[in-house]
Amino acid sequence: MKSIRIFLSSVQKEFQEERAALRDYLRGDPLMRRFFEVILFEEIPAADRRADSVYLNAVAKSDIYIGLFGEDYGSVDADGFSPTEEEFEEAGRLGKMRLIFVRGAEDASKHPKMRALIKRAGVELIRRRFTDTPGLLAAVYAALVVFLEEKKLLLNGPFDASACPKAKMKDLNAVGVQDFLREARAARGFPLKESATTREVLTHLNLLDEGQPTRAAVLLFGRNPQGFLPCSEIKCAHFHGLGVAKPIPSYQVYKGTVFALVDQAIDFVMSKLALSVGTRTESAKAPLAYEIPREVVAEGIVNAVAHRDYTSTGSVQVMLFADRLEVWNPGALPLSLTVASLRKPHGSVPQNPLLAEPLYLTQYIERMGTGTGDMIRRCRESGLREPAFETNNGFRLTLWRPSKASNSSPHPKETSGKTSGKTSGKTSGKTSGKTSGKTSGKIVQLMLAKPDITVPEIARRLKRTPRAIEMQITRMKTDQLIGRIGPARGGRWEVF
Repeated sequence: MKSIRIFLSSVQKEFQEERAALRDYLRGDPLMRRFFEVILFEEIPAADRRADSVYLNAVAKSDIYIGLFGEDYGSVDADGFSPTEEEFEEAGRLGKMRLIFVRGAEDASKHPKMRALIKRAGVELIRRRFTDTPGLLAAVYAALVVFLEEKKLLLNGPFDASACPKAKMKDLNAVGVQDFLREARAARGFPLKESATTREVLTHLNLLDEGQPTRAAVLLFGRNPQGFLPCSEIKCAHFHGLGVAKPIPSYQVYKGTVFALVDQAIDFVMSKLALSVGTRTESAKAPLAYEIPREVVAEGIVNAVAHRDYTSTGSVQVMLFADRLEVWNPGALPLSLTVASLRKPHGSVPQNPLLAEPLYLTQYIERMGTGTGDMIRRCRESGLREPAFETNNGFRLTLWRPSKASNSSPHPKETSGKTSGKTSGKTSGKTSGKTSGKTSGKIVQLMLAKPDITVPEIARRLKRTPRAIEMQITRMKTDQLIGRIGPARGGRWEVF
């Protein structure tokens, strides 16, 4: 098999150690060296050509572009562009797979042109952040394994296709299977007869692994799915303000099959949204309209459940604020998709294909990758702002409520500080204020992305002392914003 060529792009002086470590790792790891060949500019033999033509030619000959972005932008040419940016642009122009890894959790200290490049990459691409060389190696390894799986070069099946440990046929609800069978026959012409047995239905849907129920089977038809996959639940919360803060007027944790989870979460949201009644100009029945169309809310929630990463200890979070609805899930876009491509016609690449198929057969989702486009169109037709998609620390969908409830600062990271700060100030004193609120919001985001995150890791990411983080967490526990399940070692955080 021909090697897959990787071009490694960065400011060489700044990332000298990381470039050497990545080179040695990719050439030394048994799996990586089996598939990949890494190209570094400094190892290309000298030639009687301009340096820019040499490195751009190397990009053209590669299959994957890996960019390391840090503090420095690098030397610029006559047009004001650095080699790193030119390589990035060339890889994009040629349609190469681009994987961007950014050093540090914050970008304020970075060169202005590097900040601009990172911002552009954030719109176009999936990127990951790292703080040290081991973290970078792990992130690159994970991304390349996903690439190999998507290219069908690794034979490991998806997570939902493997047998669910300790699950037996008796752990599945036969009534739920029969309900699905009737719906699928009526909705999509599912070929099995209504008299088909549970085992026949599961076999037809590829939901058995050597006779044992798969994880997808348990999530779809289990009597108690959370007994096997505890974090498959959905947490729904309604806040009066623009950020995560007490009091929480309504908070629910829903459990059950994926069908039940989706239905319950949709009902939770719709029960909180304003409902307007139109006039009887066209019929005797007055039309009803929610401030956010139900179809849009349903699409966002079902996508979060269908495409989330079920290996994560995080749960799907549905949070309704005064100006927006946020749906977050612990997952990421496939490498073949970007945030920008979600706004255009694109193919369907399900994260959990065996889970997605029954959802399609019961008309919860479509197969054509039209869901995000339909959401954008329906929001426009309703006079709402277009949905926002983000891939930082999981995948987040933001649906905007009508402008009368909106605020000039649209994103939670910009607004949660003010809201949380005011609440914290009332309970903890004037010293908390806005800074405390902003820190609380950042801590919440980190806990949502990684429920088992440690206090030292939070302190390191936020550039605070562990003592300061511990004090902030104590205040947040007092305000009942978060809780701890299990011991300090081996336990996890829960966001209320």
